[in-house]
Amino acid sequence: MLKRFVEVREEEVGAVLWSFLYFFTLMCGYFILKPLRDEMGTAGGVKDLKLLWTATFVVMLVAVPLFSALVSRWPRKRVLPLVYRFFLLNLLGFFVLLKLGVARETVARTFYVWLSVYNLFVVSVFWSFMADLFASEQSRRLFGFIAGGGTTGILVGLFLVRQLAVPLGPVNLILITALLLEVSAQCVRRLSRWAHDVQQPPSPGEPVGGGVLSGLRLLFTSPFLLGLGMQTVFYTVTSSFLYILQVRLVDAVATGAAARTTAFANIELWVQGLTLLLQAFVTGRLISKLGLAVAMAVAPIITALGFLGLAAVPALLLFVGVRALRGASHYALERPSREILFTTVSREEKYKAKNFIDTVVYRGGDVVGGWMEGGLTALGLGAAGVLLTAMPVAGLWLAVSFYLARHPRTRRGAEPAPLASLPTDSPAR
Repeated sequence: MLKRFVEVREEEVGAVLWSFLYFFTLMCGYFILKPLRDEMGTAGGVKDLKLLWTATFVVMLVAVPLFSALVSRWPRKRVLPLVYRFFLLNLLGFFVLLKLGVARETVARTFYVWLSVYNLFVVSVFWSFMADLFASEQSRRLFGFIAGGGTTGILVGLFLVRQLAVPLGPVNLILITALLLEVSAQCVRRLSRWAHDVQQPPSPGEPVGGGVLSGLRLLFTSPFLLGLGMQTVFYTVTSSFLYILQVRLVDAVATGAAARTTAFANIELWVQGLTLLLQAFVTGRLISKLGLAVAMAVAPIITALGFLGLAAVPALLLFVGVRALRGASHYALERPSREILFTTVSREEKYKAKNFIDTVVYRGGDVVGGWMEGGLTALGLGAAGVLLTAMPVAGLWLAVSFYLARHPRTRRGAEPAPLASLPTDSPAR
């Protein structure tokens, strides 16, 4: 049955299904907690968000060298489960503190920062593992279906929040995420065994080597990696503007922690639902016919048009539509294409430079976007003026995307549409 949906070979079936489950559990667990985190950020006010993003960025500066040290010395089959179980223990600690009501405001802010770090780390580690596990040719056939596990997990996680947040209380949902995180660790074990026993040639599993700060050095000495980093910054800066607008819109229509948690979950449910529909009926056809450059250009173009529309009509319904179209183009087209680009780099670049881009650079973009929005607001610009001022950022994002799509390293990877084998009725993220 799987072969009807994706071009998978007999020896790859087990790995593809375990990878699908792996990404499903990560994203389901995170999106169970994301509405709770967003509610905590809303309760603190928009001004606190910029401080929380800055704190997250600082934590990333400490966490990334520690991760680099681990992958330099230990094999991935030990490092990845260790990372996930470390986060699992953190989750259980937060559950106890939130249930006991100890220093609630401080714990809530710490949880917001922690979850922002957690999300980027677990997803970055997942895609680094995928890029290391599968060859470039395999990634073009399989990454679309594997990414569909993330979208499916998001929808299931949001559905659980919508159904359980009020009767059980948002804090009790933390235990579900902890269980899912252990399943993710077991998936790593299964996939590592497949890479050793079945994959031909075997995927290397030894330590990556190199120095603790190699990710930073590699990023600034490679124009290709620097372009990927700039693309990430432009995406996150524009995301920050939209997120702050979302917080204000939700705060205007929902009162109380449970109501705000449910409202955020409802918005995400609509966004991811439309994302899934567009992935199912548009992604495969669009990339197979128009190629990588177009796939990476859609998200910045939709962002610019969405900012223009919201500047004219800053309504919640239009906001949901813009976020849905932007999310669909990013997760269905741009993000999988970007991950495929990482299959053309060295193992050290996959685990260190990529992790630096996906965490420090990503949260650095949040900080820049948050303080830019605050500065523009302080100058007297309303929501419309702020959105219009941010439109040139989408233009820079578009230019960098074209550069990456036409880079010689990309061409060496044989540009055929990265997700061309993804059927029109198969989801991707």
